[in-house]
Amino acid sequence: MYLDSAKKQEFFAKHGKNAQDTGSTEGQIAMFSFRIAHLTDHLKGNKKDYNTQRSLIRLVGKRRRLLDYLIKKDIARYRSIVKELGLRR
Repeated sequence: MYLDSAKKQEFFAKHGKNAQDTGSTEGQIAMFSFRIAHLTDHLKGNKKDYNTQRSLIRLVGKRRRLLDYLIKKDIARYRSIVKELGLRR
């Protein structure tokens, strides 16, 4: 599996407060970004996989909502996670 529990703990340990803090906004954004990159690669080879395409669009929306929340809550945390992950608006 491409996203096992050890990989998830790594995301939350690196971007959250600790590995058990799975609710941190930065950790969720990092995990969504990894999943988005994986699904994008999958769709490059499987252009007619519309279920995965729909899932990708929903994930991008979830990540966008979390980023919007982070802008309102703390702009410095937003800027750091965007810079760290290399995201753009």
